[in-house]
Amino acid sequence: MPAAARLRPRRRLPFRPAPRTPTPPTPLDGAARHRHIKALFAGPREHLTEWYDFYAYTAFALYFAPAFFPSHDPVVQQLNAATLFAAGFIVRPLGGWLFGHIADRHGRRLSLMVSVGMMCVGSLIIALTPTYASIGLAAPALLALARVIEGLSLGGEYGASATYLTEIADAEHRGFYSSFQYVTLIGGQLCAILVLLLLQNVFLTHQQLVDWGWRIPFVIGALLAVVTAVMRRDMPETDSYKAASKTQPRTSSLRGLLKYPREVAIVVGLTAGGTAAFYTFTTYMQTFVRQTAGFSDIVTTYVIAASLIFALILQPLYGALSDRIGRKPLLVFFGVAGALLTVPILYTLAQTRSPFIAFLLICGAWVFTAGYTSINAVVKAELFPTNIRATGVAVPYAVTVSIFGGTAPAIALWFKQQGHEQWFYYYLAGVIFLSLLVYATMRDTRRESAMHRHE
Repeated sequence: MPAAARLRPRRRLPFRPAPRTPTPPTPLDGAARHRHIKALFAGPREHLTEWYDFYAYTAFALYFAPAFFPSHDPVVQQLNAATLFAAGFIVRPLGGWLFGHIADRHGRRLSLMVSVGMMCVGSLIIALTPTYASIGLAAPALLALARVIEGLSLGGEYGASATYLTEIADAEHRGFYSSFQYVTLIGGQLCAILVLLLLQNVFLTHQQLVDWGWRIPFVIGALLAVVTAVMRRDMPETDSYKAASKTQPRTSSLRGLLKYPREVAIVVGLTAGGTAAFYTFTTYMQTFVRQTAGFSDIVTTYVIAASLIFALILQPLYGALSDRIGRKPLLVFFGVAGALLTVPILYTLAQTRSPFIAFLLICGAWVFTAGYTSINAVVKAELFPTNIRATGVAVPYAVTVSIFGGTAPAIALWFKQQGHEQWFYYYLAGVIFLSLLVYATMRDTRRESAMHRHE
């Protein structure tokens, strides 16, 4: 080969990441390593508060729905509550853009502080709103306003949190550390369930919960949000953001996002099936186990709480596994198993009368669903360069979640109201199959990451 040809630099396709980071990361000294570890676990711990606030709604919907939606049919009450749950997701794309822009232009920490403040406001509105019997239609209207505020908050929380965890972690353990985002996401719902268990079994009667006790978790959530906002003031900014802010001009986040249509399409495709499965086996499961399988309120709470503990344990295990074998094998595993096993699992769960069998079936669903939940945050973050990463993660994810995730309980209950509940099983399996097509054709972001790029 001529010498000139050997010296000619290789051309790369635009916006395609190099297979590997060009230079190895600088080893951390003891003090720096301590700061990184503290940040890695402080972020998720505080992230849990926002998810607790958001999921307290679903955990206590069985009790507060009659106060806001008078009806003789409990399915209609739950459908109305699920519709407002979905409303919180409709505005998540706007929140994703707003807080993604803040995170990319003014820092990850500021975005996280503002978002948790908004979550505090939403929880307080729910806790203090009078019932339908007192103020009529203003009651569900205020409830809807609270869910919109919480939806905006959470739309920004996901992108900023996923970006923060991925950037603060070292390259060899990025999958493991970023999996703690879903540890806290599931942990937030688990905390809401545990508060429900305490109120059900220790402090209040069923009637007290229906009358006023359902307000307690939202007061707790608002207080926790204030504490979290204070704690986030001491979170260190990531080195990647500092490097990008010094070298890159500030442009419109959405205009910058348009430069990465393929990456945006991948985020939408890989999220659709995973988010539908996640919200089915978390938020909708409590209603499904109670109304379809026919278990009592307390038994339902125990079954859901135990399954969430199992799901929580799986997240870091799968995240660590992705650091060894790559992200793509886990996503493909979720797609194949989810498409094949979702329908038989839900059919069997609807017919079982054994709480233990119900627990095993939900855990079986989590065995494959964790293939998505544990690593989806790191996969999305690894697709985009630093200057657009938070927006690139948050906006397409929020749009997809609002379509396929937040609507899953409402779609399932609508099928149930129409007398065709089983149709939802096939709908869910079909959405997972569509995502499988993306998993099978996308690159493995562990091996081809954009984390080192700041343009």
